[in-house]
Amino acid sequence: MFKINKSLTFLLVLGLLLTLKVSAQTKYASATVAFYNVENIFDTIQSAGYIDGTKKFNDPDYHRSIDVKDISKYDTVAYRKEYTYENIAGKKIIRPLILQDEFLPTGKKVWNKERYFTKINNISKVLSELGKDFTGNAPVIIGLCEIETKAIVDDIANSPSLKQYNYGVVHFNSFDARGVDVALMYQKNRFIVTYSAPHPIFNYDVDGKRRYTRDILQVTGLLDGEEVTFLVNHWPSRSGGEKVSMPARMESSKTMKRVFDEIKAKNPNAKIISMGDFNDDPISASIKDVFNPAGELNQVKEGGFYNPMLPLYKKGIGTLAYRDSWNLFDQFISTASLTTKNKDYSTYKIFRTEVYNKDYLKTKEGQYKGYPNRMYSGDTYNAGGYSDHFPVFTILLKEVK
Repeated sequence: MFKINKSLTFLLVLGLLLTLKVSAQTKYASATVAFYNVENIFDTIQSAGYIDGTKKFNDPDYHRSIDVKDISKYDTVAYRKEYTYENIAGKKIIRPLILQDEFLPTGKKVWNKERYFTKINNISKVLSELGKDFTGNAPVIIGLCEIETKAIVDDIANSPSLKQYNYGVVHFNSFDARGVDVALMYQKNRFIVTYSAPHPIFNYDVDGKRRYTRDILQVTGLLDGEEVTFLVNHWPSRSGGEKVSMPARMESSKTMKRVFDEIKAKNPNAKIISMGDFNDDPISASIKDVFNPAGELNQVKEGGFYNPMLPLYKKGIGTLAYRDSWNLFDQFISTASLTTKNKDYSTYKIFRTEVYNKDYLKTKEGQYKGYPNRMYSGDTYNAGGYSDHFPVFTILLKEVK
């Protein structure tokens, strides 16, 4: 069992006495699970994807980013200019990336090392604060999306705001044409990874051509000795319109549900938390029809699902804004095994979930006043910006005996 520091115990006891009706002697362990769509963090290198089909799909070296200057060093079958990556087993392929050219020193956004590390440090500062008012600690688990490479997540983990927490990183390159992926960071002294793998989404155009998107990242491990699985998502966008693009998100949701089902088939009491930018709200069909999660603890059915974002959405709270309308795309969906109706915190349970929308993360003036404060508006740079999304976090709590 890890050591509970005095400030953590004080904060938790002070904040939870009335809610949990416990004695002043009760001690709790806590862990913040956070998610942040960090909005397009690319490195400053002109990259390509190198796919080594001789390796297994869940091997991190199966698909990695390389400098285009080094392409000639690789023994490849083809440089694929079209985004088709079927039947590549045993082959070695170089793939281009379509968005990263904007994020180069010579690109439209004049993306240099100074701007890159400003973004890294801005995002890291936010991550270090998520849930800290409740736990006295930075998040134990952090899900990220819209990052280009594992090296970027390593830079976040090693930033001045986060280095002290000794984060490990899990990341797999996806076939997303933009070249952005999901990743998971974890405090290595609190969480031990036992299994990790990407789960691809198979979407197709009307003509049968596959449309590539981000994989769902699964990371299973021991959180302070207790097995928990985390799924990190970034579902297809609403480009072309919500209705037109809905089938792609429905397929993502069904894939995520299959992962839940596979894990629960092995262990019906498995604890699973799925997090991500679903590009849909809690009431959207991709959530409601596939998972039908309850938004209130007393309504969670045995073997069912819990979405703590639903009551926040009904209050008008969002994580991003578009045309003066708020959406709550960034969500958590968990198994019922992580909920309690009777204040039983003998094992880790979800206690509190919030959207982190502090004033310093908001645009201060102009047309987008109150919106998340972005680093770029088009190609206009804002050194004090963060992302076009607010981050979200949930607090896990358990009694220490």
